[in-house]
Amino acid sequence: MKRRSSLGALLGPPLLWLVVAYLGALASIFVTAFFTTDTFTNAVVPGFSLDNFRELFKPAYLHIIGRTIGIAAAVTVLCILIAVPFGFFMARVVPRRWQSVAVAAVMVPLWASYLVKAYAWRAMLQQGGVLDSAFGGTPGFGFAAVILTLTYLWLPYMILPVYTGFERMPESHLEASADLGGRPWMTFRRILMPALLPSVVAGTIFTFSLSLGDYIAVSIVGGKLQMLGTAVLQNYTLNLPFAAALGSVSALIMLLYLTAVRRTGALDNL
Repeated sequence: MKRRSSLGALLGPPLLWLVVAYLGALASIFVTAFFTTDTFTNAVVPGFSLDNFRELFKPAYLHIIGRTIGIAAAVTVLCILIAVPFGFFMARVVPRRWQSVAVAAVMVPLWASYLVKAYAWRAMLQQGGVLDSAFGGTPGFGFAAVILTLTYLWLPYMILPVYTGFERMPESHLEASADLGGRPWMTFRRILMPALLPSVVAGTIFTFSLSLGDYIAVSIVGGKLQMLGTAVLQNYTLNLPFAAALGSVSALIMLLYLTAVRRTGALDNL
């Protein structure tokens, strides 16, 4: 009992800081979304108004919200398709003494500057860039460029939990499936995927949320493409309450996503 109380005292300040700095900031954004802006001075006027949220239902902003969700979902799916075979290779094919090297290789891109990586993709995607020279064409800046860049940026956040899921999987399960005559696809579908689902879901939380709120890479390779992050950035100085309303949409989407994930029970075995 004494040990628990000392542990609680030790964790108390960090938890308090989390509540104040993180949850407090989210609450501040949500409250500001109900304020208005003086059209003459652009000053924020405290009060209670639903005008900012009504503005979100205009077709232009509904398209931005839908496009943002679509891009975040596409990035997440691509990360899964790449991370599952990559994680299997790292955990089941690479010799154990080299697995730490493989993990370090996956983490190396995380040590590089975010801006450097984003501008590197800009250089590759532009006319006359690497893709244009190597393949005779490039998607240019826009929808496809944003998906490619964000997939590259967030892929390690999917590979690492998937690799961990494969590594923790008992070899006896695969051997039992083979002994019972299970074909590779059946083993993958009935043994690997159910056991790997919690790790995949954990990875999607990172890839989906990071893609949902990104605005820097979108500004660099997106051309005229608008997403929630860039819309918040554009309205921040001109109409702070409306920018807060746009930011609240991102938080609400992630809250709904986390609630849905929790109800599936996919995170219970993490």
